[in-house]
Amino acid sequence: MDGMAPIVHEFDWPDRLVVGTVGEPGARTFYLQARAGSRLVSIGLEKEQSAALAERIEEVLDELMAEDGNPFSVPAITPEGLVDNDPLDQPVEEEFRAGTMSLGWDPTTAQMVVQAYPLVVVDAEELESIDLDEIEPDEVLLVRIPVGTARAFAKRTREVVGAGRPLCTLCRMPMDSPDHVCTLPDGFR
Repeated sequence: MDGMAPIVHEFDWPDRLVVGTVGEPGARTFYLQARAGSRLVSIGLEKEQSAALAERIEEVLDELMAEDGNPFSVPAITPEGLVDNDPLDQPVEEEFRAGTMSLGWDPTTAQMVVQAYPLVVVDAEELESIDLDEIEPDEVLLVRIPVGTARAFAKRTREVVGAGRPLCTLCRMPMDSPDHVCTLPDGFR
């Protein structure tokens, strides 16, 4: 590696942090998007990564909330003024596609810290000679959000992930997928 320091897209108390999608159900691309003023960064995510991030945030918030006296005033549900159901900010330009993501907690500022690193693509031939721990990411997205925003983020993300194609109640396949072959009892579709 050339030892260059990674580009850090840092957002401390951003105006907005959301997961949203571009495209039709079944062919949606997921993005994690952070905005502060006119600065906008979008990174590509897998649906599963989005779901896992939301789930982990909820777990951490619930643990913090359960501490004696809820010292960080973690809300049980999304505070009214923080609900954000608007689409992604345009233009959506993928900065990078997320590989590993990490979630931390900073008790000094009572903020969740979300970090996303680019997906590392390696040639099979190089695989032997590469020490994955030594791969320095070229860039990283680092976002710090307060607990209320984190609740709102997790709720919206779960809704976005769940808003894909309606699933068949019998086989759990998307109803409009070519793989869906169930015939439901009379009168049901």
